[in-house]
Amino acid sequence: MADNDWKSRLGMVYSTDPDYKYVTDEEPEAETLPPARQQLRVWLDRRQRAGKVVTLVRGFVGSEADLGELARLLKTRCGVGGAAKQGEIIIQGDHRDRVVAILTAAGYGCKKAGS
Repeated sequence: MADNDWKSRLGMVYSTDPDYKYVTDEEPEAETLPPARQQLRVWLDRRQRAGKVVTLVRGFVGSEADLGELARLLKTRCGVGGAAKQGEIIIQGDHRDRVVAILTAAGYGCKKAGS
């Protein structure tokens, strides 16, 4: 995080101490587990998406950069768009079987979940 991130200091009272360092309540990023120890769940979802189906991959433990790399791999191999945010990967369309096959081939532990 940048030293001048003013949004995390909203509501901070001014200090006259020249040696004062503001400390935020940030949690350190989780260490990325190896693929064999990951337990991913692959869901189909329609909620709040105007009836369009998306494939969700949940349960990834690791950094946002590694989550983004895995999302990039899945989007490229499926040939569709998507996103990686809030600890889950969103793949546009019903690609649950293909995503499970790709993750299994890459060494990840994954299962189909939901209906």
